[in-house]
Amino acid sequence: MTSPLDLIDLGPALDVAVLGLGLAVVPVSLVVWQSRRAGLRGWPAWQRALTVATLFLTLDLVVFGAFTRLTDSGLGCPDWPGCYGHTSPVGAHASISAAELLRPTGPVSHSKAWIEMVHRYLATTVGALITTLMVLAWRMRRQAGGLSPWWATATFIWVCAQGAFGALTVTMKLQPLIVSIHLLGAMLGVGLLTAQARALDDWRASPQAWEAWRKSSLRALVALVLIVCVLQMAAGAWVSTNYAVLACTEFPTCQNQWWPDMDFSTAFTLWRPLGADGQGGWITLPALTAIHMVHRLWAGVALASLGGLAWALRREVWTRSDRRWLWGLVVWQLATGLSNVVLDWPLVSALGHTLGAALMVWRLVLLLILPRRQGHFPPHLGVKP
Repeated sequence: MTSPLDLIDLGPALDVAVLGLGLAVVPVSLVVWQSRRAGLRGWPAWQRALTVATLFLTLDLVVFGAFTRLTDSGLGCPDWPGCYGHTSPVGAHASISAAELLRPTGPVSHSKAWIEMVHRYLATTVGALITTLMVLAWRMRRQAGGLSPWWATATFIWVCAQGAFGALTVTMKLQPLIVSIHLLGAMLGVGLLTAQARALDDWRASPQAWEAWRKSSLRALVALVLIVCVLQMAAGAWVSTNYAVLACTEFPTCQNQWWPDMDFSTAFTLWRPLGADGQGGWITLPALTAIHMVHRLWAGVALASLGGLAWALRREVWTRSDRRWLWGLVVWQLATGLSNVVLDWPLVSALGHTLGAALMVWRLVLLLILPRRQGHFPPHLGVKP
């Protein structure tokens, strides 16, 4: 029997890391070019620009990770971090062809191998950018205005943990708990980077509004809604990693019943292989139905809490954009979630649903974290202090 450790081949690790570092040069160059055109000065401005670029690529990585999972490409290269011991599927062409010939409908194919490796390249690029941010943060720690380097260090620790769970995702054959933690970890990364970019931002309203929001009880409501949404994302990750979306193919009923037969005990047995029930058998339809229904029912709570927050913010003039985002995300998640159920889980809807979840984290963290600088009023906003 193959051990998970047998599937870790560090031979191509250096090549993959160098490739990721090379790819990271592209967004860094764009940031440098745009920043110089915008006339940015000082380390805090550069730190924010690099953080925003890394956040953007992390959002891309979240969506491409979902694409990798939804196209069943997670085992397109059954070892880690390379592909059959090579840096790319080009060098592994013979091994991939042999695996595909042996199992034509199996998890390995040339297209799936490329999808999996592009995902790893993108993840390595994000890792390289975060490492760069950490190194620069420590070098510039004595300059005024920058964030504590411990923020970047925490993000570096996060990306290393994500890499470890990415390896476990492959070596443990897409075990649902591991893949779910990997997905939730990606959302944590979005939150961490958003918090840092937000802290380095300028407050775009009056100092009085800043102080009022700092003391507002509504911030506690934002935190509560974020927790509710994270729980919903955990339930959604469990649905996706157990392939339980199609346990119910109609709405609002499920299997033509309001309360179908469900097996909650097996459904939430966490430590088990993909497709297994944790007791030596295969997972049953009632268990998959229970997984689906928990996500569906909690979705009502999450969407209602987002809508309630948007309504509660109506008296805060400066939150107009946030309110539009929250209402838009409510509609977007409802539409994409229903499309997954009634349209037989189309890829576009599934990807859109994952993107919507990541944008929820982004927007709620923007509301929760306060910029450290007050009283900056760009002329184009027409705001006076």
